[in-house]
Amino acid sequence: MTTSIEQINGLTQGVWTADVSHSHVAWSVRHAGISKVRGTFDSFTSTLTVGETLEQSVVVADIDVASVNSKDENRDGHVRGTDFFDAENFPTMSFRSTSVSGTQDDLTITGELTIRGTTQEVTLTGELSGVATDPFGITRTGVTASTSISRKAFGITWNAALEAGGVMVSDKVTIDLDVEYTAPQAA
Repeated sequence: MTTSIEQINGLTQGVWTADVSHSHVAWSVRHAGISKVRGTFDSFTSTLTVGETLEQSVVVADIDVASVNSKDENRDGHVRGTDFFDAENFPTMSFRSTSVSGTQDDLTITGELTIRGTTQEVTLTGELSGVATDPFGITRTGVTASTSISRKAFGITWNAALEAGGVMVSDKVTIDLDVEYTAPQAA
C-alpha cells in the first residue's frame, strides 16, 4: 500500500531537520540479569526527507557515541572505550533508511545501522505523528520508533560472567527514538 503525503495532513515534501532540543535518543540494556540500565545519546543529527509518498521518504541519522549518558561517568567512560564503542576510532553511529513503509500510525523504517565500522540491517517500528505549527510559526512533525539490536552483531562483545550464572550485560539492546523534525524553510 502506498501512502500519499497528502494523506498526512500538513506534511510537505522536502528535507525536515531534527530539532534536537525536542528529541530523545534512548537505549536500555539488561544489567546483571536483574534490571535495566537506561541512557541516552545527547548529541545527534537527523533529517527526514519527505518524498511524494511515504515510501519515497528517507531517514538519516548520525549519533556522536561519545555523548552516551547513563548518569554514571565511570560506566559512560567504559562504554566510550575500546570494550564497547571505541569512540576514539569510531566516533559516529549512523543510520540510513533503505525503506519506509506502512501508515502514519503503523510505520516501518528499515535501514543500515553502522556501529564500530560494522553495518547491519535493522527495522524500526513506530508512528509518524501529526503536523503542527507552534506559536513561533515553526511547522513540526515527529517520529516515534523503536528496535532491538544484538550488540555482538556490531562487534561489541565485552562481558563479565556472574558468580550465580549469567552475564553482566545482555546482548540485546533496545533503542527508543522520539524525534521532532522542523519543516523545510521557504526559500
